[in-house]
Amino acid sequence: MSDTTGNCCCGNCSLTEAQIIEELEPMLQEYASKPGGVIPALQIAQTRLGYLPEEVIKRIAHLFGKPYSEVAGVVTFYSFFSTVPRGTYLIRVCLGTACYVRGGNELLQALKHKLGIDVGETTADRLFSLGVGRCFGACGMAPVLMVNDDLHQRVKATKVGEILESYRAQAATQAEKEAVKA
Repeated sequence: MSDTTGNCCCGNCSLTEAQIIEELEPMLQEYASKPGGVIPALQIAQTRLGYLPEEVIKRIAHLFGKPYSEVAGVVTFYSFFSTVPRGTYLIRVCLGTACYVRGGNELLQALKHKLGIDVGETTADRLFSLGVGRCFGACGMAPVLMVNDDLHQRVKATKVGEILESYRAQAATQAEKEAVKA
């Protein structure tokens, strides 16, 4: 586990991961006695940290009196959970049939090139993570990609740079607002 400043989802990123993990303990204990409490505990931890480091999985396993392998199995089974830090913006390219035929794979290749990462990875600045999906229900607007909850339709590989720059600008604006608050 790193002792670097966390990329938490709360907007207060001045805490280290170790401090965030310590802060989580009382919240996680609340679920320890509840049947089926492992998944909500994992969700809380991931929401706060942005991912589930091994130390957190071990703490949750210990807290619930379960073997590490069982809790780690839950984490790897559900695609919602991630054991690597995710970026502020999760970019998912649809590779369903309609999107693939209309250029989804070219979009994916352009994103890999522009971001310098592969599917399942996160940029070093933790701004972008890259993933794929099989169908976003927008086949008539193919090819599509999603950035968090924003759907981008009829995207050309040549426009990928513009899309990324708009989210970089959005992140910079947000950082400026947070700096003014502090």
